[in-house]
Amino acid sequence: MTKKFLLNLINILALAFLLSACQKEEVVSLNGKTMGTTYHIKYIDEGKAKLNSEQIYQGIEAILQDVNAKMSTYIPDSELSLFNKNPEVNTPIEVSADLARVVAEAIELNQITQGALDVTVGPVVNLWGFGPEKRVEKAPTAEQIAERKAWVGIEKVKLTQKNDKFFLTKSVPQLYIDLSSIAKGFGVDKVADYIAEQGITHYLVEIGGEIRANGHNAENKAWQIAIEKPTFDGTRSVSQVIGLQDFAMATSGDYRNYFEQDGKRFSHEIDPKTCQPIQHNLASITVLSKSSMTADGLSTGLFVLGAEKALEVAEQYNLPIYLTVKTTQGFENKMSSKFAEILSTQKK
Repeated sequence: MTKKFLLNLINILALAFLLSACQKEEVVSLNGKTMGTTYHIKYIDEGKAKLNSEQIYQGIEAILQDVNAKMSTYIPDSELSLFNKNPEVNTPIEVSADLARVVAEAIELNQITQGALDVTVGPVVNLWGFGPEKRVEKAPTAEQIAERKAWVGIEKVKLTQKNDKFFLTKSVPQLYIDLSSIAKGFGVDKVADYIAEQGITHYLVEIGGEIRANGHNAENKAWQIAIEKPTFDGTRSVSQVIGLQDFAMATSGDYRNYFEQDGKRFSHEIDPKTCQPIQHNLASITVLSKSSMTADGLSTGLFVLGAEKALEVAEQYNLPIYLTVKTTQGFENKMSSKFAEILSTQKK
């Protein structure tokens, strides 16, 4: 190799290095509306994506429309709505693989949360005015609650599979499945998986507060996510910031969605066992998981259980959870051992 050739090669490599160093990673932001809320997506375009941002946006919109068409209780002809309206009992009804997957997760999380997450509680949720039926201004009567309580119970729905087909069976004609506690998380997972399939490594997907993040942000750090401090006056403040990397996060609380009657606050979170709004001092709970669907469902179920029981379950299953509890002195924060472990590794 001649000195001249070697010098030219070094110059070419140096120029290539300079050009690559000058190419900045582009942060792409995509926003929209879905499932009665909004979504916000950020990803870092390193020039390796299979599709451009407009094509990715269109793909995301199609995915979310499909999830809505399968699982919304607000769309009269959605797959789930049609199942809910079907009065046939003990008759397997074929459903999509997506709907079956979410119901299967809901059944599993029902066991983990000791029955506190129950997607069949929809008739009672509607009775209290927190579903597709009209908003109420007063609590239902004991007789109304007792009637609908007879329709509730995860054991009243059966999920089966034959070859590559899935079937749902109801044991009472009034059985009504409401996946609002888990469907947004499923939507986040579907979108996150789609983005990853396009060759994108660093991204954050958020739908209505349910989040999944992978890789790092533009500052080459884990995506910084603030856990909100609950307030009752409409103001917003931060309770804790966590770096979310290769994790999903979901938060449940009772400090926004409620109605009042005779000075008493009725939460939108219904305890399936009593069919009454929860009445405990847990203000909010945040759950971390690899799956947004799992985090979404767990946050609802563990919130219904209350702080003490939620922490017991979290320690039993090694779940990372962060709680804000109402006390006479204000708000107190608690966390499971796994959450504390994750937090401590980020502070090193």
